[in-house]
Amino acid sequence: MASQDDQVEFISPPNRLKAKLGNRLGGFDAAAIARAEAALASMSDQFGGWLNDELVKLEAAYAIVNKPGSGEHELEEFYRRAHDLKGLGATYGFPIVSQFAASLCKLIDSPEGRAQAPRQILDAHVGAIIAAVKQNIKDSDHPIGKALLIELQTQVNRYAASQ
Repeated sequence: MASQDDQVEFISPPNRLKAKLGNRLGGFDAAAIARAEAALASMSDQFGGWLNDELVKLEAAYAIVNKPGSGEHELEEFYRRAHDLKGLGATYGFPIVSQFAASLCKLIDSPEGRAQAPRQILDAHVGAIIAAVKQNIKDSDHPIGKALLIELQTQVNRYAASQ
């Protein structure tokens, strides 16, 4: 049986953090969000050109990576291009490009990963990104896009498990 000495007392100190930070959501400006969305929508006709520019940069970086003598710096540049597409694909209306690029980034996220990643898997990712844009495959609801995405993710996961 527990004695009075064995009983536990819980002390809950006051949470003063909220008072110090203030109510950050109180300053939410729905009109500013609406203006930003309208500005983005007004630029949407330029997304295709911008996405193609990003593809050219990715292809150029990958071509340099495949040249003899390329090293860590070139691999880092290739990773940056893939990472840019990871964030921009969905913004430009191609969420599947973001998904392909995310899979690629998972494969080459570290300097060691970049140096050791199998070229066949890199080739497949770059090819999938280019094909999605050229064939207007925008999301994983498209049967070809879905199959490509599943296979790329499977290959990346299989490779990661073997390391």
